[in-house]
Amino acid sequence: MAYVDGFVIPVPVASKDRFIAHAREFDDYFIEYGAIRVWECWGDDVPHGQQTDFHRAVAAREDETVCFSWIEWPDKETRDRQMGLLGELMKNDPRFDPQTNPPPFDGARMIFGGFQRVVAVGE
Repeated sequence: MAYVDGFVIPVPVASKDRFIAHAREFDDYFIEYGAIRVWECWGDDVPHGQQTDFHRAVAAREDETVCFSWIEWPDKETRDRQMGLLGELMKNDPRFDPQTNPPPFDGARMIFGGFQRVVAVGE
């Protein structure tokens, strides 16, 4: 059964083009390592809530938008195995070194998790 990794990331509005370029450069690795698809979504209609919201969840500043991304895998076993392999690749590949190739967002404020699909409509 499909498995999804989800991410919520604050990204400076001025860095939208860099965010898209970063995603285009790195998301192919997930596909190469077995992901079914990767979605990178730029916040367009992300309201501020009364008690909680996406902005608060990632401590987004006024000059940032909230991006929502996910990676769909065929199953959790594939995800666990392939993310382990990708983790090793990332440790040894300078393209993944945040000191020499920093991402266009603050990864310390990113939230993420793995999710089992329980309902799917419209496939």
